[in-house]
Amino acid sequence: QLQACGGGLVQAGASLRLSCAVSGGTVRTLTTGWFRQAPGKEREFVAAIRRGGASIHYLDSVKGRFTVSKDNAENTVYLQMDSLKPEDSAAYHCAAGAGVILSSLRSASAYNYWGQGTLVTVSS
Repeated sequence: QLQACGGGLVQAGASLRLSCAVSGGTVRTLTTGWFRQAPGKEREFVAAIRRGGASIHYLDSVKGRFTVSKDNAENTVYLQMDSLKPEDSAAYHCAAGAGVILSSLRSASAYNYWGQGTLVTVSS
């Protein structure tokens, strides 16, 4: 199970940190990712960290502003979001997969496990 939290309503330029607690598996051996979905839009890849943590990937529009990380001891994945923009507003979902290959890492269908969304709203 994945349990995401940390969303909220903030002004443009502010920061939020999303957390995703993982149970029933270990983040050390899973590829974990964050996706977002705004109303009326398709689910969009945001960031992922491959098992082992050495390989990290971001959506181009969040590079330099968002940082994905994980704490193996806490079995938790984080998404630090800085310099938020109104276009970042969406429901953010964490996901995990045991056999995610590099070429599929940005595809939602590659992930086996999903948490509920946590809503991020950025006002201008």
